[in-house]
Amino acid sequence: MSGPGRLTLCAAVATLCAAGALLPLVQPFDWLVEATILLAIVSGVGALTRRVAPARPLTIGAQALVGVLLLTLLFAPGQAVLGLLPGPDAVAEFGRLVQDGVRDAGRYATPAPVTPGIRLLLVAGVLLIGLVVDALAVSYRSAAPAGLPLLALYSVAAGLSQGGAGWLLFLVAAAGYLLLLLAEGRDRLSRWGRVFGGTGTGRPGGFGAAGGGPALAPVRTGRRIGALALGIALVVPAALPSLGGGLIGAPAGGSGPGGGGGTISAVNPLVSLQNSLNQPEDKEVLNYRTTASDTRDMYLRIVALDQFDGTAWKPSERTVTDVPDRLPDPPGLSGQVAATSINTSVSTAAWYAQNWLPLPYPASKVDITGRWRFEPTGRTLVGDRGQTTRGVQYQVESLQVRPTAKQLAAAPPPPARLTREYTKVPDSLPPVVHETARTVTRGARTPYDKAVKLQDWFALSGGFTYNPHVSAGSGSEAIARFLEEKEGFCVHFSFSMAAMARTLGIPSRVAVGFTPGTPQSDGTTSVSLKDAHAWPELYFQGIGWTRFEPTPSRGSTPDYTLPGQGSTTVDPGDREPAPSQSATAPDAPSTAPSCAPGERRRGPGAACAATPSQAGEGPPDDGRSLWPVLGIGLVGLLVLLLLAVPLLWRIRMRSRRLTGGDGAAGTLDAWRELLDTGWDFGILPDDSLTPRKAAARIVRIGELPPDAADAAHRVAAAVEQTLYAPQPRPAAGLAADVRHVHAGLRAAAGRALRLRARLAPRSAARLARSCSARWSDLVLRCTTGGPATAARRAAAALRPGRQRA
Repeated sequence: MSGPGRLTLCAAVATLCAAGALLPLVQPFDWLVEATILLAIVSGVGALTRRVAPARPLTIGAQALVGVLLLTLLFAPGQAVLGLLPGPDAVAEFGRLVQDGVRDAGRYATPAPVTPGIRLLLVAGVLLIGLVVDALAVSYRSAAPAGLPLLALYSVAAGLSQGGAGWLLFLVAAAGYLLLLLAEGRDRLSRWGRVFGGTGTGRPGGFGAAGGGPALAPVRTGRRIGALALGIALVVPAALPSLGGGLIGAPAGGSGPGGGGGTISAVNPLVSLQNSLNQPEDKEVLNYRTTASDTRDMYLRIVALDQFDGTAWKPSERTVTDVPDRLPDPPGLSGQVAATSINTSVSTAAWYAQNWLPLPYPASKVDITGRWRFEPTGRTLVGDRGQTTRGVQYQVESLQVRPTAKQLAAAPPPPARLTREYTKVPDSLPPVVHETARTVTRGARTPYDKAVKLQDWFALSGGFTYNPHVSAGSGSEAIARFLEEKEGFCVHFSFSMAAMARTLGIPSRVAVGFTPGTPQSDGTTSVSLKDAHAWPELYFQGIGWTRFEPTPSRGSTPDYTLPGQGSTTVDPGDREPAPSQSATAPDAPSTAPSCAPGERRRGPGAACAATPSQAGEGPPDDGRSLWPVLGIGLVGLLVLLLLAVPLLWRIRMRSRRLTGGDGAAGTLDAWRELLDTGWDFGILPDDSLTPRKAAARIVRIGELPPDAADAAHRVAAAVEQTLYAPQPRPAAGLAADVRHVHAGLRAAAGRALRLRARLAPRSAARLARSCSARWSDLVLRCTTGGPATAARRAAAALRPGRQRA
């Protein structure tokens, strides 16, 4: 294997060794296989480009272009042109995936699942680091500085890992970097010969000097950078926090041990509802056995999201205490409302690790072992010092509150303090949210009637479609977009209804947890990933926080929101028409918690029925804008022009040189063209040879026939006359001789060599060197105020390629 090929391989291996530090962060590890394949292709493109066109920027540009195309093929084929070229839709898809990846990274604890967004961040990050390492170590022959991007990759991974990366991963990453340094040292020795020490009896050919002499410069540089990298790699992971609440973001905190209070500032506990709903294999999260005769309202609540800042719904920072023997009474519940005490025994799966404990609301007593803390406002239990729900068993005593529609409609205003806190909306909330809420609830005279109208509009008459594959979002713009597109899943429905209720002055928050689940033959009820859910809770004085269900085809509609349950404050004509709902509910929950796409559940325990179409909905607009097509065509044209630059430059130079006349300048131009013609066919120029020997070398290597060989010798003789004769004799027909030599070289070459000489001529390297010289001249003018000498510019433009060993 050649030196550049060996360096290319070692650069890719070093990148993958450093990427191994990312393995503890995510599961499964199939993303690394994809990153390896893409990195191998990009490295191979770099190796081929360096053989065809030695210009370094051209090599890096070709690698970057191929990397972008591969990422497009892997992550956005449906939005790309021909499945490969990134157009505006593909760019938008990449932006969405990056946003999802950043959001998912902040949501999951390590090891996080490989969601599409996280997969893109991992694969693209490894590919980018690999491209930088390849450019430094191979294109610019500086392997020692390539350790810095490798160090960055390892340090980020080590800082995000629980407790930092292990020693084995560090050794693997360090071994990859040392392998790269050794490959560069071997390549240097193979190109410049073996280095012997001045004295002593050391072995020749080593990387250090014999007899204790100084080491080679690249090895000394590698040692310094290696020592610096080792120090940083040991210090940075210790300085970066070990994150437990998410892949990136602040961990869920808690107070220390003891009976005092503390605070908890938790990350968003909405642990990827969309990811759970879209899992190909449904797994049981927990199962429970309860004394409740009707489990339709047995929603298992994890946490309440009561703070909306315009970007996301999240739990407020609250004071936590030890779990009391008996939990305080739920806020706002009066003795006039029917409530039944029930007992529930819960067992969670061994794989289910959540900081928040699923509980029926409102819980009165929780019997559980472990390090758990109680947050009184949200009435939730949260794990302390790493405590999770993994494989726990606990007993819960709770209330089944059964208010009537009449009690909700007659509820007095809530306390002013509570209203202020739970009706806050950000200034960034688009006006369309409040306007839509007012339009939907027109004619409703009480908060309860407004809440029911909002629920019915989302679930029945508004034309909304349940789709768990829609991109999740909880910010102000996401809510406005959902109201316009009318497609989403429980996150969109609950967040939007809670925000709209707040604009109407109704205290609201969002609860996250699970629907009641599916009853089993042994008397237990199984709750699985597909039961993950979010729903709005609205506050009514005398009843407290009350569940509503705006999501179509999910969960069960509360009895107190069904028609004919006692609301007399709204005129019959004001309520939008909705399909009839059964007022009689079955004694057991439905065994199918979700309806098929396009269907909605009409009432608790009722069968699924077709979704009413949205009024006034027209056919989709299939028209396509011409601008994206023109933009893609322009980009494609620019790419083709960039690839054709060497060919066009070579044609222009050949034409200019062979039409220069028969004088001394024309003779020198013909000689340059002859040398570059040989270079295009693999015969590199050699400045150490005389023109006569250089022509003989072209004849011998190119296997020219006698007539073409004579033409090459005539051009060489004319050059010698021009350079050395006291009275140079003008020579005629040199342009025809050069063309004759070109025809001979082409006839003797194979098909691949002919195509390479035509489409990617090696002599086009002079263009890169000329551009580099012009850039250096411009920099010199700007820094010193004086122009570079014409001789230096000419020498830079005519400098031939390095002779191969």
